[in-house]
Amino acid sequence: MRMPLFRRPKRWLALVTGLALTSILLTACGENSPSILDPAGPIARSESGIFWTILIIAAVVFVGVEGMLIYSTIRFRARPDSPTPPQTHGNTTVEVIWTVIPAIVLLIVLGVTIRGIFDVSTKPEGKTIEVTAYGHQWWWEFYYPEYKMTTADSLVIPPNTNVHVKLYSNNVIHSFWVPQLTGKTDVIPGHDNEKWFSSDKAGVTYEGICAEYCGTQHANMRFNVVVTKDNNEYLSWAQKQQQAAAVPTPGSLEAKGEEIFKNQCTTCHGIVGVSDETPYLKDPNPMGQCDDPTKDNGCLIGPNLTHFGSRNLIAGGVLKNNIEACQPGGDLSNCNLAKWISNPQGVKPGNDMAVNVSSEDLPALIAYLESLK
Repeated sequence: MRMPLFRRPKRWLALVTGLALTSILLTACGENSPSILDPAGPIARSESGIFWTILIIAAVVFVGVEGMLIYSTIRFRARPDSPTPPQTHGNTTVEVIWTVIPAIVLLIVLGVTIRGIFDVSTKPEGKTIEVTAYGHQWWWEFYYPEYKMTTADSLVIPPNTNVHVKLYSNNVIHSFWVPQLTGKTDVIPGHDNEKWFSSDKAGVTYEGICAEYCGTQHANMRFNVVVTKDNNEYLSWAQKQQQAAAVPTPGSLEAKGEEIFKNQCTTCHGIVGVSDETPYLKDPNPMGQCDDPTKDNGCLIGPNLTHFGSRNLIAGGVLKNNIEACQPGGDLSNCNLAKWISNPQGVKPGNDMAVNVSSEDLPALIAYLESLK
């Protein structure tokens, strides 16, 4: 007679539970997912060191405790006709051991943690650039006070240079996180926060995210940190960002797109040299106001688009700015900018983008925006 594979429902439940937990674990494994275990800067390495120290200590304690438990279960298991084991009460030596050892372990963890706190919060020595990060719903704006310029979705920095980021929000609580460069720091309305970090590697791009639930598009509030090849490349980029927008050739498709922008987009977006209002933030404002276009403080509800064509993200990182698919006169079915302008609520529901550009005007507007390098 053939025996069933599982005799009891409990075994089925254990198998299903194990498979479910394994599936959840594997879903967290992604080839392109940023990880604190792949640090690329001194702050990230300090935080990664804390993680590994605590993990190793916890693993040693776990293996030791479970090993003693398994050994005791086997060595002192009940046997046929075995006598009742003697009952003992109190053992000073054992009690001292299990009090002192955990205290030492916790002191080690405390010491490593305190050192990490100082590493993160202490201003590092060396050259520093200043950046102000504003958390909007749902995108990031970066203001460079030294150059009086602002960008959206991409934080550009030079390699081996300290970056001092001041964090502001005028809506809800966000959290600034670049896993490979620095840990999470809350961005709280009315409360000034700041952080320092740097990148050891040059010519790379790191992914940043919002790590605090801030609304329906929290998961799509992304940005990237672009590290230039050297300081000269960073200075060249900064100088270009300070310039006004490129003037299109009269009568060209881009010139038509500029007129469309002036008629439909200047309420929320600004372009230096095109719109009357400057899209650059005048001064860091810890209480915000930059999401309110009715306030006369130089802030607009949407990102500054003066050099939009040089950016690689659209709509808070939801889409890549695939310029190669947005060529004038070509098929725009795969152009992400066309998808965003045509149906912003379909791409990112709940965002503030409200535009009504006809299919006839769309190619000209896209050609103009992508020409803004």
